[in-house]
Amino acid sequence: MSKVEGVLPAGAELVIIGAGVVGAATAFWTARAGLSPVVLEALPAPASLTTPVSTGAFRLQFDNLEETRLARESVRLFLDFSEITGEDSGPLAVRQPGYLWATTSEDRAEEQRRLAARQHSWGQTDIETLTGDEARRRFPYLSPEVVHARYRAGDGFVDPRALTSCLLRASKAPLHTSCRVVSLRERPSGGFDIGTDQGPIRAEQVVIAAGPFSAKLAALLGEELPLQVRPRHKVVVPDLARVPPDAPMTIDDDTGVHWRPALSGAHVLDAAPRGPDAEPVEDVPTDPDMAFRVLDPSRREAAARISPFWGEAWRRGELSWTVDSGQYTMTPDRRPLIGQTSIEGMWVNSGYSGHGIMCSPAGGRILADLITSRLEDSPFSPHRTFVKRISDHI
Repeated sequence: MSKVEGVLPAGAELVIIGAGVVGAATAFWTARAGLSPVVLEALPAPASLTTPVSTGAFRLQFDNLEETRLARESVRLFLDFSEITGEDSGPLAVRQPGYLWATTSEDRAEEQRRLAARQHSWGQTDIETLTGDEARRRFPYLSPEVVHARYRAGDGFVDPRALTSCLLRASKAPLHTSCRVVSLRERPSGGFDIGTDQGPIRAEQVVIAAGPFSAKLAALLGEELPLQVRPRHKVVVPDLARVPPDAPMTIDDDTGVHWRPALSGAHVLDAAPRGPDAEPVEDVPTDPDMAFRVLDPSRREAAARISPFWGEAWRRGELSWTVDSGQYTMTPDRRPLIGQTSIEGMWVNSGYSGHGIMCSPAGGRILADLITSRLEDSPFSPHRTFVKRISDHI
């Protein structure tokens, strides 16, 4: 990771608040653009809050062109990491077994075909549509009830912590951990006074990239960001021989439950976060029903619905698990906020709505171009008109 500094400097050209993957990408691209960022992280280490509890997955199968372009650029960074950053790409542990959406519904099958046709029109012509029989020949673990699937072989996984650490190291930005921002004020002469529990620091410009705490930080200056926080839970099955180790991310397109190989078993998740908004916290309470919801084959949304081996493992008592809990930072249209707030010099990079790993590396580049005036505007401006939509958060 970037060198952890001791004494906070008196001032900085650019202060980035948050050292998760979003803050790390922002540090890398702003440094590449010629700025001198300093990164502040409230916790004792970077990538310690929402980043490490993600699934670490990436895909180029989206329902809108804007996020497709973000993900394309991010995936190019993953695949050409050494060439672009000068850092060793080995720790990223990039794998590309694909993303597979499977359905038991003929109506959903038709929706898959229509979506794939749109994706092809955006140039993503490597997305396949498969009949149920074709899908089972390639992925024998699928249920006989699956009638159709959508698949892209180039989608896959990356190690989120390694990605964050490597981007921070490539940025060469000073990193101050256990440095919690407690106050934020505009200076009459321009710039900002930032109070932290390690002392004050002046900043010519500030980027808020603090995930679920972004809105609270912006509120210190009276800025209201359209962000909501939702708890997100992941069931970790550390050891299960039945999981095909080379399987793609496998998604029940009818329920949203999905799993991917991980460790010697799998990670299993339900659909996009539901329920009321929550206050951001550093220790997210787990959902005691989460594991039963996705693992118990008697439940309507269980992973066994399209992947029967999960039900067999349940019945034979082969499953042990833990639940990891994090938070999604959501916007009304489920697309990130990347740009300047209403306060000159205060920028935001947040609100990826579950797509931070696969989209924020490109988002950091967009923000760097906005700050340095290489780019005048982007479709992710905090001032855009939000059209509320239900998107895929997988």
